[in-house]
Amino acid sequence: MTAFPNGFLWGAATAPHQVEGNNLNSDWWVREQKMPGMQRSGDANDSYHRYPEDMRLLADAGLNSYRFGIEWARIEPVPGHISRAELAHYRRMIDTALGFGLTPVVTLHHFSSPVWFAEEGGWMSDRSADRFAVYVAAATSILGGVEWICTINEPNMLAFMVRMMNLAREGLLKEWQSPTVEGALQPQLPDPDPEAARRLIAAHHTARDILKERTDAAVGWTAANESLVAVPGSEAKLKEVQDARENAFLVAARGDDFIGVQSYTSQLVDEHGIVAHAPSPDNTMVGTAYRPDAIGIAIRHASVMTEGTPALITENGIATADDTRRIAYTSEALQHVAAAIADGIDVRGYLHWSALDNYEWGHWEPRFGLIAVDRESFGRHPKPSLAWLGDVARNNAVPDRKETT
Repeated sequence: MTAFPNGFLWGAATAPHQVEGNNLNSDWWVREQKMPGMQRSGDANDSYHRYPEDMRLLADAGLNSYRFGIEWARIEPVPGHISRAELAHYRRMIDTALGFGLTPVVTLHHFSSPVWFAEEGGWMSDRSADRFAVYVAAATSILGGVEWICTINEPNMLAFMVRMMNLAREGLLKEWQSPTVEGALQPQLPDPDPEAARRLIAAHHTARDILKERTDAAVGWTAANESLVAVPGSEAKLKEVQDARENAFLVAARGDDFIGVQSYTSQLVDEHGIVAHAPSPDNTMVGTAYRPDAIGIAIRHASVMTEGTPALITENGIATADDTRRIAYTSEALQHVAAAIADGIDVRGYLHWSALDNYEWGHWEPRFGLIAVDRESFGRHPKPSLAWLGDVARNNAVPDRKETT
């Protein structure tokens, strides 16, 4: 067994729009109704009502943490109107998690925004940081007892989405391309919009200041870590690519209490740029290479760029219908996490993506969850991987690879 530090968080993660259902006031809901080729979230997993069952399953399995989001579009459906009822709903979620012995890791923005915010220009608006600050300030009223807060999930992906929406408006994007599901349509995502990146960083720092003043939580944000590796001789190109796609967001986390590390796969960079995933029967359901070592690469790069800011793995997992493969992937990934810790990198926890098979930003087919969900009855069906990860959590140790084969 390979042991982890005392107090290590072991959990799973979700995002509100992907699991709650009927997020009617969000830009994503509107987009789903209009964009060709995009499946709709609809009732999703009905976790807006069934979250106690989701949390109970995680806790009963042995996990000690749950990352979930609160939805800006519900809390502020129109500018300046703060819904006390929705704040109370999310406070009940926090209390339920605490009651089950789950440390809540609360995300304030996970891709979806209010429709009115998008209509104002979204993150490209001159008012974006101030608009976000009003919502964050309102949210602090329910965050007592929360130890971990993520301001914005994967801002580099958000900045990429700005680029994609610009392409759509120009008529250059004919069919929806999910920010997280790859495959034949998008072997490589374009670079994030640099102006959107600047505005997101400003919004994060504003939110961080509010949260540090009004809560006792550790505050940070998460990054989409691509875990890129240079082909020999292409190290300069690697840095160029990382500077455009990732590094600014990691540098912005210097001074945060933690950086949320999120990685699933790895790709090479040659003299031309990122090398597309090669077709392979070993690829995941979203077309990416099977690379459980990616999380170790991501942790090490994030540590360098943030100058040692503690890491919390806020997402890591695999899209597969084969749960035995999920266990194998996670087991090897955790060995790489343990190796990074042994080398002196401060890692505080591991939150698996995802708790549930859910709506994957335009698609229902990918299976990332530890728990299957019947989309007709909403029945929850825990997979063997949930019990396996729960055992890891109870032991605070992962079996050595020879013990899992």
